[in-house]
Amino acid sequence: MHCPFCRYPDSRVMDSRTAEDGSSIRRRRQCPECGSRFSTTETSSLMVLKRNGVTEAFSRDKIVNGVRKACQGRPVTDSDLTLLAQAVEESIRSTGVAQIEAHDVGLAILEPLRKLDEVAFMRFASVYQGWESLDDFEAAIKLLRLEHPSPAAESIAN
Repeated sequence: MHCPFCRYPDSRVMDSRTAEDGSSIRRRRQCPECGSRFSTTETSSLMVLKRNGVTEAFSRDKIVNGVRKACQGRPVTDSDLTLLAQAVEESIRSTGVAQIEAHDVGLAILEPLRKLDEVAFMRFASVYQGWESLDDFEAAIKLLRLEHPSPAAESIAN
């Protein structure tokens, strides 16, 4: 770490603290050359490898914007979408990888979105997974019904 005052190529860490949100570390440093003190903030970077081979920084905003389209007309708030994006990022970061494929980001969105709103999940999954026929929708609906039988179906069975 270069000293911002004298540009000396080294510094000594005097103190380290985790930031309030836990996603970064604040370090207090001192330059051994000029004695000046300064602070740095360190965060881990998460890169997304797109299908065309380009890498870009992970963005919660991209997740929110992508999922927002699937949630149009649904009872989903902006804070719900923000929490979903946070959950997706935490899920990806917990794998410990520094770079993830865009396809895997989409897969990480599916489960939290299904829990948030099943109709939005169906919309997102149909586009993301490239469903081409009603059979694809029917298969997904059958899986959802197995997980969450509707009260009407339960009363008919009894």
